[in-house]
Amino acid sequence: MKAKIRKLVTFVEETRLEMGRPVEPATRRAAAVAVIENPFAGQYVEDLTLLIEIGEELGRLLTERAVTALGIPGDRAESYGKAAAVGEDGELEHAAAILHPKLGGPVRQVLGKGAALIPSSKKRGGPGVVLDIPLGHKDAAFVRSHFDGMEVRIADAPRAREIVVAVAVTDSGRPLPRVGGLTKDQIKGEDGLR
Repeated sequence: MKAKIRKLVTFVEETRLEMGRPVEPATRRAAAVAVIENPFAGQYVEDLTLLIEIGEELGRLLTERAVTALGIPGDRAESYGKAAAVGEDGELEHAAAILHPKLGGPVRQVLGKGAALIPSSKKRGGPGVVLDIPLGHKDAAFVRSHFDGMEVRIADAPRAREIVVAVAVTDSGRPLPRVGGLTKDQIKGEDGLR
């Protein structure tokens, strides 16, 4: 593996009660997070191929870990999202190189599909910075019940020369959704939008 991983962390969140009402079945989401060395920290590098390749490796590793944490087959996952935070010696383009060119392919392979764009966010911050992972339905971006997000943080990361990379998946949308729009049973999954 090209990524030099200092730490792997997996978060699982299960909501059973919302505004005093039972959520049945409970909604579950998981995020798998890697804390890696930033090979380009503190320098401008034109060719970011190494980070692109690291993104591809992490796409599979983190998605497999998140799906395993949910205890479901990959094709039963409904939403996904990705995020990265670079430490102070990194640049946002380092996060973009990991997240965009190749990370998505392995995510979709693990999940068996994924016609919609994978929502993403990137930022710079120090240890303990909150990573907001946007979530959206994996096969149809316009499913409003799945517009969501998951917040994670690791107390000691990213250090100045590190990058925190996360992939999140869910087994459902938000608890008790009721804002209308396209529902998951109406998905055609042809263009990633509807």
